[in-house]
Amino acid sequence: MEPSPLTQVSRPDTFQPKIVKLYGALFQLSNADDEQDHEQSEGFWQEFFLLKPDPPSLRRVLHNLSPDQMLHLQIPAQQLFSRAIDRMQDARAPKAIRVALSITSGAYSTGLISYFTHRDLFPSLMKFVQDTELSGEISEPFILLGLLTNYNKFEFQNPYRLRLDDFVNDVAIKKTVQCVGNTCRDLRDKYVAVQDDTPEAWSFGTALNYVGLGALTGSRPASPAPSPEEAQSLFTTLPGPEAAILLSAYDFANANKLFCFNLINLPAASKTDITPFSAFLSLTSYLFQHAHRSARTALYSHVNLYILQIVIEDPALAKRICSEESKTPVRLCRQRQPFLPIVRTDRVLAAYILDMVIDGINHNLRRRLDTEYYMYALDSNFRQTGADFLTYHWSELWRSLLSFIRFLATYANDIKSLRESSRLIDDTVNLVALSLSAGESFLPDAAAYDDLFYKLVETGDILTKFRDAYDLSKQSDSSSIETLVSVSKHYHALLEGDEKGKVKSKNLSPREVSKVIKQGYETLSIQAREDLDHWERYREADHKVVLKKVSRAAVEDAKTLVLEK
Repeated sequence: MEPSPLTQVSRPDTFQPKIVKLYGALFQLSNADDEQDHEQSEGFWQEFFLLKPDPPSLRRVLHNLSPDQMLHLQIPAQQLFSRAIDRMQDARAPKAIRVALSITSGAYSTGLISYFTHRDLFPSLMKFVQDTELSGEISEPFILLGLLTNYNKFEFQNPYRLRLDDFVNDVAIKKTVQCVGNTCRDLRDKYVAVQDDTPEAWSFGTALNYVGLGALTGSRPASPAPSPEEAQSLFTTLPGPEAAILLSAYDFANANKLFCFNLINLPAASKTDITPFSAFLSLTSYLFQHAHRSARTALYSHVNLYILQIVIEDPALAKRICSEESKTPVRLCRQRQPFLPIVRTDRVLAAYILDMVIDGINHNLRRRLDTEYYMYALDSNFRQTGADFLTYHWSELWRSLLSFIRFLATYANDIKSLRESSRLIDDTVNLVALSLSAGESFLPDAAAYDDLFYKLVETGDILTKFRDAYDLSKQSDSSSIETLVSVSKHYHALLEGDEKGKVKSKNLSPREVSKVIKQGYETLSIQAREDLDHWERYREADHKVVLKKVSRAAVEDAKTLVLEK
């Protein structure tokens, strides 16, 4: 009997995937010098690309090589890239886009990205967006477009930005808007998964829970809620890496009015779904309440504020946001107190924006205040005063603004050292002064206007303390703070009986105070500046520092997305 040509191989102690062995064979130092002697066979490459990739193992192999060793391995590395490019010729578009996204995010700080600025990918990306039927496949090319648009855009004329200016393909734009809406909804749902903040309707069970007798109902939650420490840790990791799409949405909104139009007006994909702009506002609400948790969350909050400002600056879109036709449901964040009143009916979009801004002001107070965030939050309030006779709980806005003034007065020494703090102080005072002087022109009823004066009287000497803490009386444009102080003093004089014909009383009911406020209009003179309703239009160059930070955050998120895939 002839001996068998097969040889028995001893059983290894541990098994490893075949692809890992091929990684080691390709990047061993014996392959470093001679291209002819160490050219891998065609069978090697066929097997290499048929096997499922193992990125962690490949990273380990490369990580064990020193920089000098990597330089000596340029021949096998060149062979790998050459073969990979040949394979990509027949690859499906989503995989090719993922490779481009991987290269762009991985080499964003190098000159390699200039290749993509000279080889225009915009037509190919938009052609893929237009042809695909799956909304989920649009996010990666859209994120890639955002990264390419932001690459050194403040240093040279970025060709992708110019492409966004001129793009008018309605089908592709609507698909990108729908993708943005779906992504925002999914990102919002991750916040809800950590803490379900759905307002509960009244029931006997909720009443027992409120008084600590919930065990009598016999019902248990479907899944245990995380502890406060666990929830805080989970919130810090949110939003997910898909939030990189917000940077792309910002660039499209800043460059293209058709994108903004579709963002506001595109209807829901189905009767059970929400509109893209509703999803955007809902996510923004959660970002605003949690902006203080991490620098990354704060950066994406800034981006969404910029988008809102760009939209509101357009007269036609601003009119749409304030009109009755814009009524729609929007889920707003209720994960931190104080809560705003629950409104269970659909409202116009402007009302939701005001709610989001108030929540952002209330929930991010700290000594190292994010002054730019607060300036643009107040600016959004400025622009909403153009919503004539908007039905809204205005008392919550007045309470929030005057509480913010109280905070600024209390921590004046910390606030004054912050960048742009003087502008923030001016914007805050001007907004309240504008509401006093022009409130009758945009508030829906006299009660909302009276309540502003009532809240102003409640602040007591806080306004004087605020003025003195920031030396506002010494400024040439101090008329706004003087207007607030004079109004407060006027009504305090009436309430204390210093005016002729008034009876002094220390214990007045809220109704009696309101009556005095109405009577005080007859002797009140408001000397406000004429330019209080003026605001500066959005200029991207003013936010260069923040946008560069956002682009770096989006790059890291894109890397995470590639690894997760």
